[in-house]
Amino acid sequence: MSGRAQLMWDEAVTGYDFGPGHPMDPVRLALTRRLVDALGLDREVEVVAAKPAGESTLRLVHREDYIDAVKAAAADPGAADGSYGLGTMDDPAFAGMHEVSALIAGQSVGAAEAVWRGDTLHAVNFAGGLHHAMPGSASGFCVYNDAALAIARLLELGAERVAYVDVDVHHGDGVQAAFWEDPRVLTISLHEHPRTLFPQTGWPEETGADCAEGSAVNVALPAGTGDAGWLRAFHAVVPELIADFRPQVLVTQHGADTHFEDPLAHLAVSLDAQRAVQVACHELAHEYAGGRWVALGGGGYAVVDVVPRSWTHLVGIAAGRPVEPETVIPEGWRQEVFARTRQLGPVRMTDGRWPVAWAAWEAGYDPADRLDQAVLAARRAVFPLRGLLA
Repeated sequence: MSGRAQLMWDEAVTGYDFGPGHPMDPVRLALTRRLVDALGLDREVEVVAAKPAGESTLRLVHREDYIDAVKAAAADPGAADGSYGLGTMDDPAFAGMHEVSALIAGQSVGAAEAVWRGDTLHAVNFAGGLHHAMPGSASGFCVYNDAALAIARLLELGAERVAYVDVDVHHGDGVQAAFWEDPRVLTISLHEHPRTLFPQTGWPEETGADCAEGSAVNVALPAGTGDAGWLRAFHAVVPELIADFRPQVLVTQHGADTHFEDPLAHLAVSLDAQRAVQVACHELAHEYAGGRWVALGGGGYAVVDVVPRSWTHLVGIAAGRPVEPETVIPEGWRQEVFARTRQLGPVRMTDGRWPVAWAAWEAGYDPADRLDQAVLAARRAVFPLRGLLA
């Protein structure tokens, strides 16, 4: 097995571009890649460009008629079929949309294959994590669901238990839908409550089909949840379920839009708490999945101050060379930020909240606290279905 993690990267993924003014600005990918280089992490990983996902791979999750619709929209954006979620405000059609979406999916599938084959223990595709795409439609800035495709490929290769942990501020609805009836896949999503945020799904009561009860887990967090509550919720639910399920591979989605600066959501999480959860996912992979870890990006629309730092931390953790929070960011990267965006880049790899303090669930439950109510709702909905105490 290779001693180095793989970073899945092809510069062409920055062509995933819905146009000027759209929140999913591909500069966030380019700046992350440059920050990885600026901090020397590119020397600590094996940078790999996988081939685009072919049609047979895409069909592991997506319907053939939908793939055809994406191809047609990519060839003629003006004729995009809105019944497939294409040509909408969230998912405008653009030339080459099929090709670059398949390329991003290919990086996540390639990461899964490399981890399953034993080429590497950890693989990161921060361009991925497009978790809203459904089998037959685009949704929420997502055309092809690379996370679901990576999991489906692992199952095709023989995996019998795959756990998916999604800490994006939005519910991981597309991945949950793809494996709703499959007990081989445990999906866990921590997200802002569906009452206050797209896609208005991810209620605690969503626990999987009758044939897979307890395979879907949803922790719906109240708007305004900050570092201590977010970490408390994660550790109150995720480790116990992973320990029980004992996946052969852990796939995680690290949307950076939980951050207090993100313009599209209402949580108040810092970069330092995001880093703490990345560390926790790495530890869970080693403790329960033989170290096999596929880590993906996701949402994140504070494209200068937050996303590049968060995902660079993810790369460093996967590489076994975690970046210390107080690390000063090289001036050359900040100059590139200004040249590209006319914004001032951050100075350090921290929001000044490291280490983050939080109270473990075992320390006690406060029935008047909305965060604790949310955690208890998730535990009560799922834990008994898995033979665990709520």
